[in-house]
Amino acid sequence: MFYLIGLGLFDEKDITVRGLETVKKCERVYLEAYTSILMVEKERLESFYGREVILADREMVESCSDEILNGAAEKDVAMLVVGDPMGATTHSDLILRARESNIPVRLIHNASIMNAIGACGLQLYKFGQTVSLVFFENGYRPQSFYDRIKENAELGFHTLVLLDIKVKEQSWENLARGRKIYEPPRYMSASLAAQQMLEVEEERGEGICSPETLAVAVARLGSDDQTIKAGTLAELAETDVGAPLHSMVIIGKNVHDLEIDFLRAFAVNSETFDTVSKKYLAH
Repeated sequence: MFYLIGLGLFDEKDITVRGLETVKKCERVYLEAYTSILMVEKERLESFYGREVILADREMVESCSDEILNGAAEKDVAMLVVGDPMGATTHSDLILRARESNIPVRLIHNASIMNAIGACGLQLYKFGQTVSLVFFENGYRPQSFYDRIKENAELGFHTLVLLDIKVKEQSWENLARGRKIYEPPRYMSASLAAQQMLEVEEERGEGICSPETLAVAVARLGSDDQTIKAGTLAELAETDVGAPLHSMVIIGKNVHDLEIDFLRAFAVNSETFDTVSKKYLAH
């Protein structure tokens, strides 16, 4: 059996009982280590699970899936995934490859940012499509996120924005020269995300990510020191919510007064929040 096992959001103890029992019986255990990260080192996982954990980076998962799946038709092999196993298309591809090789697959689910974002008080059934925001660099400034947020906004939906992480990435120079030298890990902050959104708004001018757009910044969700801040994009662009990982939500105009009441406790500035949120509720 090939198992895809969700680890949850924070540390080695967030795994489910079913997931832990499965890990302990597997011949090999991989940790997918590039679509997201846990907030602890893999050694803590190995100590708690009682099993060696093999780090699987982008290159291994996307180019060496045969190595991961090798022998899984006869023995149990597991891929550990931060959050829920179906939170990234990469994992769907692994399942399809396993099916092609007649390897049975089983999913063991867990909490992910997709449902835990409800901790900020916004109702999950009012979210539209989720978007990703990447680092702007070297003239690369994709704006597709803006269009998706606009589509959600036209329906009054909230938008969950997943922020870029760079793990085991190479510079263009090292990539061109074929040198296996990797850049230090980078994790996009909510403040930088807000700044990039405002930059695109200046170009587009459609009011989707204006300085007065209400948003929520979330950091280290599921941990003991999780941080949630609500305010305008202009405010969040200047707000430090601490260590990674960060996510954001752009609030839709169909927001309910109960959602606003819940968010008020997280306001960067209560006076500003009340003033702007009244415009949303009057929509």
